[in-house]
Amino acid sequence: MRLLPRIVESLRQPRSRAHRIHHSSEHRRTESPTKLRHRTRPRSRPTARTVTVGMALALVTSGCAGGVSSRPSDVVVELDHYTSAEASRQFRSVLDRCAERFGLRIRRQNVPVDQLMPKVLRDATAHSLPDLLFVDNPDLKTVAETGALTELGQYGLSGEGYFPGIVEAGRYRGELYGLAPGVNGLALFYNRTLFERAGLEPPDTWRELRATAGALTSGSTHGIAFSAIASEEGAWQFEPFLWSNGGELDELDSRKSVEALRFWSGLVEDGLASRSVVNWNQNDVIDRFTSGHAAMMINGSWALSSLDESGTDYGIVPLPTPSTGTPPVVPLGGEIGAIPETTPERQRDAARVLGCLLERDNMLDWTTDHAYVPARTEVAEQYARERPVMEPFVEEVATGRARTAELGPRYREVSQALADAIQATIAGSTSPRQALQRAARVADTAD
Repeated sequence: MRLLPRIVESLRQPRSRAHRIHHSSEHRRTESPTKLRHRTRPRSRPTARTVTVGMALALVTSGCAGGVSSRPSDVVVELDHYTSAEASRQFRSVLDRCAERFGLRIRRQNVPVDQLMPKVLRDATAHSLPDLLFVDNPDLKTVAETGALTELGQYGLSGEGYFPGIVEAGRYRGELYGLAPGVNGLALFYNRTLFERAGLEPPDTWRELRATAGALTSGSTHGIAFSAIASEEGAWQFEPFLWSNGGELDELDSRKSVEALRFWSGLVEDGLASRSVVNWNQNDVIDRFTSGHAAMMINGSWALSSLDESGTDYGIVPLPTPSTGTPPVVPLGGEIGAIPETTPERQRDAARVLGCLLERDNMLDWTTDHAYVPARTEVAEQYARERPVMEPFVEEVATGRARTAELGPRYREVSQALADAIQATIAGSTSPRQALQRAARVADTAD
């Protein structure tokens, strides 16, 4: 019963310009890394969880309802949140390929992203988790905290050769409980037609970003668009600005944190971005960009298929930072695989499948289908050479950060407090400092 408070609380709530991508419409038609139009929320992005305290109590007090229902010995039960037809088909294909190698079959379960963690926490309490589990990476530490996961080292799986931020996302109390085939992140997209007409180059620093957005703001077109919605999605888009300026999630009231929010909100205050950013999710931002109402946007690689379909002539560069030569620090998104505690035989079979998913060829197939960056550095380098449109995202993963690095399982609550602070600042109801001081108090009491 020691987990009751935590579960109740969690449910409440210098880089080179040679890396610029100038992607022509013709090239995009032939080299697009994915044909999937991600009109559902990107998996990296946060989803608000509305679960009552009564439900949380039920999860903890439901008792042992037994294990996963009986299954043939050659079946691996897997759970994820890939519910769109195309994403589901693609993931199923690579799962089946790996299972077949070992004479296994996959019994796959999938639920909508906002239902996944309530189900996982309920099943962890009832000792009925599946054999293989994929969750949004900020939730891995929360699941590990329940004691329901097994350490991956016992199966010969390690983080050697992986980007550091990806390994950190899978660690809990120094042990590795999860590994991801790939991750996604954020970059700066720009309309090449508008830039060429104005004789501008993509910005590299915050000063250049502000000046460029000002030069391209005209009539119904704003210089830049981003999401500042009151959820993890808004916090996720602000985090690169916070971290790249030296701010931290566990020091939200620091001078560096306040500077970052002042810059971010100032883009709206000065009319360079629409005040409607507080209502836009990342798909809404894509719509503003493809319709010509934004000259630049902050978004992720999941936007590529929508941009290709729209015929927009775009380029991509890493996110601008406070000064030249400072690499961006972006949050790493995507799903992470874990092996729950079941039986030795079932854990062995699940480890075989997960290990297969993490092999070079399968990792390349999976990340190509999803427009993610491969989790292993060597594979990512090959991927960037073969798919230049993804090069800015690959570059950023090297300095990317796990969202739970500072706060562990407390991340979700603090992230919501940060999203609320962003909203309050942009709405003009409080100053950046006051808003972040309020959010910092939430971080201080999140234990």
